[in-house]
Amino acid sequence: MDDKTIIDITNLDAEKHAENSAKRVASYREKLLHHASILSEKEYQKFLLERLEKDNGFVVRKAAEFDRYYAVDREMLFKFLNDTQPDTMNYLRKIYKVDLEETIVSFINAETTKTRGSLIEVLKHGIELSNQKIELMYTKPATTFNPELTKKYSQNIFSVMEEVWASDKERIDVVIFLNGLAIMAFELKCNAAGQSYQDAIYQFRTDRNPKTRLFRFKAGTLVNFAMDLEEVYMTTKLDGQATFFLPFNMGNGHGVTAGAGNPAFKDKYSVSYMWEDILTKDTILDLISKFIFVEVKEKVDEETGKVKRSENLIFPRYHQLDVIRKILADVRENGTAQNYLIQHSAGSGKTNSIAWLAHRLTSLHDANNKIIFDNVVIVTDRVVVDRQLQKAIMGMEHKAGLIRVMDDKCVSADLAIALNGNTKIIATTIQKFPYIVDSVANLKNKRFAVIIDEAHSSTAGKDMAAITMTLGSGEDTEADVEDMISSEIKRNGKQANVSMFAFTATPKPTTIQLFGHQNTKGQKEAFHVYSMKQAIEEGFILNVLQNYTEYSTFYQINKEIEDDPRCKTNDAKRQIARFIELHDTNIAQRVEVIVEHFRTTVMQELGGQAKAMVITASRQSAVKYRQAFEDYIAKKGYEGIHALVAFSGKVKLPDDEQEYTESSLNGFPEDRLTKEFDTDKYQVLLVANKYQTGFDQPKLCAMYVLKKLKGVNAVQTLSRLNRICAPYDKKTFVLDFVNSYEDIKSAFAPYYTTTLLANSVTPSAVYDLEAKIDAYGILDPADIEAANDILYADKVNGKQKQRLTFFLQKSKKLIEHYEYNTQRQCVADMRSFVRFYEFLLQVSSFEDTDLHKKYNFVSYLLAYINIKHPGGGFNLDGKIKATNFVQKKGEDHKSADLVADPVMKLPTAEHFGLTEDKEKRLSEIIDEINSRTGKNYDNDVVVKAMLQIRDILMKSDKLKTSARNNTQQDFEFSYFDDIDDALIEGLSQNQDFFSMLLSNDEMKRQVLGIFSDEIYKSLRNAK
Repeated sequence: MDDKTIIDITNLDAEKHAENSAKRVASYREKLLHHASILSEKEYQKFLLERLEKDNGFVVRKAAEFDRYYAVDREMLFKFLNDTQPDTMNYLRKIYKVDLEETIVSFINAETTKTRGSLIEVLKHGIELSNQKIELMYTKPATTFNPELTKKYSQNIFSVMEEVWASDKERIDVVIFLNGLAIMAFELKCNAAGQSYQDAIYQFRTDRNPKTRLFRFKAGTLVNFAMDLEEVYMTTKLDGQATFFLPFNMGNGHGVTAGAGNPAFKDKYSVSYMWEDILTKDTILDLISKFIFVEVKEKVDEETGKVKRSENLIFPRYHQLDVIRKILADVRENGTAQNYLIQHSAGSGKTNSIAWLAHRLTSLHDANNKIIFDNVVIVTDRVVVDRQLQKAIMGMEHKAGLIRVMDDKCVSADLAIALNGNTKIIATTIQKFPYIVDSVANLKNKRFAVIIDEAHSSTAGKDMAAITMTLGSGEDTEADVEDMISSEIKRNGKQANVSMFAFTATPKPTTIQLFGHQNTKGQKEAFHVYSMKQAIEEGFILNVLQNYTEYSTFYQINKEIEDDPRCKTNDAKRQIARFIELHDTNIAQRVEVIVEHFRTTVMQELGGQAKAMVITASRQSAVKYRQAFEDYIAKKGYEGIHALVAFSGKVKLPDDEQEYTESSLNGFPEDRLTKEFDTDKYQVLLVANKYQTGFDQPKLCAMYVLKKLKGVNAVQTLSRLNRICAPYDKKTFVLDFVNSYEDIKSAFAPYYTTTLLANSVTPSAVYDLEAKIDAYGILDPADIEAANDILYADKVNGKQKQRLTFFLQKSKKLIEHYEYNTQRQCVADMRSFVRFYEFLLQVSSFEDTDLHKKYNFVSYLLAYINIKHPGGGFNLDGKIKATNFVQKKGEDHKSADLVADPVMKLPTAEHFGLTEDKEKRLSEIIDEINSRTGKNYDNDVVVKAMLQIRDILMKSDKLKTSARNNTQQDFEFSYFDDIDDALIEGLSQNQDFFSMLLSNDEMKRQVLGIFSDEIYKSLRNAK
């Protein structure tokens, strides 16, 4: 035996040894896994059947009883029919004799499988055979008046089979039947055995044939569940690899911790809610009779002009089912006593949630079997009411006259007629309510549910007050002015006959205060939450901050303008900022960045269908950026990139007499924009205030921001990007030339999970504002009294109107005696007073007749005055020169580390604080400092620093003495002398910013000059 042979034999032995070792290891691992397994898939399956049988009263059937050709258990079907409808069955048996069962099964099959047919419709409405109505299920009666119906409801038969052969190649873990008809299929996986719901989804997509009778769309199972021990997913339509599964999970955690998935329990499985709740008889019948429906969508093919019809079988997601059931339970107990805030993120299926709620509220009875609401009014702040909502409601129940949509062709008189009539559901716009406050009579005996679609700030002002006044049940009053005002106040608050249900993804503090519920910690919060965090984690919306890039713009202003003292006024600064915004070089540089980023990074997304939105700062900007965009595309010879523009009204550019409109630039009417943008002709939409909210375009992948965005406006604007675009794995991109990533992240924080309100508008805050207005000396109490007598008179003649105008003119002239900035502050204080007082009326039973009279007068005065700055005759046109523009790329943010900051506060009417106007002025100065110095001072930090300096100055005895003994002009000499001492005192905490102020007299006077007047007034009046 030579050496080579010895080596070969040795290698062979080694290979056999290795193979045997591998087998032993695999066998050992298998045994170990088997022994270590807590639960097998088969044991899980048996456990589920046991729960359904013992806890829920299901009948466990053998799989051999399944008729795969009709997806039916014949024995259970005919037991139900014979038990519940014996007379009908006896009648039909005489006609069809031994063929009766086959005839009925074949007829049901024909009705469910025809083009416009479905199992859900057959279950809801039954079938008709030889002029005999055959019911296939019985729903729960709305009242207990009919014991026969209650008995038949209890005779519905629920049964379950395991290991069901749907075809020769398809064996299903569990199938659930209602009265013998297959309604649900389950593929179960056990995490303890090394598999999850994802394996079940894979099984449905790859091993289940959509043409198999059990899975046939609309005719087979209503829903198919992929379920393990931790999570549940569902689909209503099997479509091979394209099958789309939705999560059917409770959500994990509460409030700020809420996210995707299910909670972990010590003593039961995370998915136990399925057999404890969802798979109970009552819930299944509720789902079938009140929730599941066929959604029909029709779309006109632009090339052929033919209408394309598509259908979806809608099954509620868990949070939709949960919110409807919880609201109904609360209303059943409390009647019309409460308002409800529903904070549901974009991607929550809000349209269907509103449709389900409206439909259920129309037939909701209390414990005494009395109907709770006479009418359900759906209010939207969009100009045209969503037709999709009407289709969803009609899809749930085909009843003539059930719903009426008050579209843009309807006038307020039509709405008044509908409210007085018998239409159960009325959909309208909020704009129509103010016109019918005084015209709708005899509504105090009716009870209303008002569902507000996308509740925003418009719901906290006069429009919302008009709703409660129209529908409210205030008592009849005498003609006395005092009584009439008191009654008006009562009607403005929460009415005993009206409950409001406000849906929004981004509730403002006023919305939370108006509709929120008090929690155990004394905070106001939403009644029900489906958070942005959960929606992102569940894949219904995208995290729009996942690819966020900052750009900064630097420039240099010519020395002549910088040194001109007339250019240091606020008006001049605004002109300079406007000049920079519209500067050709600045625009050209930004357009190059935008186009090249879109061309190289974005446009190939979504199979080449990706689109982008450019958020411009003004209508003039929109026009100039559109021109620059088209010029750059033409110069580069790029193909496949074209832009549309969106803005309202007409626009003229500097040094250009031509008038521009959206339609003239786009080449088609405004109402065609959304359809045109959806085509492959256009990729980019440049907007100025339009389409920043409520615009739903799933193909939007990128946003280029050229405008300051704050708070809820930032969230709503960037959320235009968050729609998923199946079947593509969509990515989003944000290039921001104005805002910082931290600012945008802070804007999202309150809405990321749940939003809580920690404070409230109080009467004392409103009285503080009243005192501020009184201090201006512009309101004569006698004039207020006389004006209110006129306002509440039965008939107002011409002389009285002239007299009312005289009172307003008198106050206006008193305001104009003040210098311009004081005039602006006075108007701002009056607006705050009106806003806060209106809000207080709606959230409380506050009543002060004298204050209400003042509110009436101030409201009319604000409408009457129109203060304009005299301008000083100085014009910067043609005098500003800006050079050395640089667009500097900042940090790329690739993963959005959003952290919830749920507690919000109402804007408080502080007696002494930084007003909105002053904060805006300070913000403009800081923006200018950042642009000119290349710094990046945070506006919030600077504001806090300035308030700190103000407080230091407020404690100065020297300044207090000066304020008492001097005019404000003389006071400012000592004021600015003391600023350096105050800056040094705060230097350790704010070193960089304070150092800049210490070394720059001009900036120092600009920033801290903001406070000189209020410190003077406060110290002069100090005791």
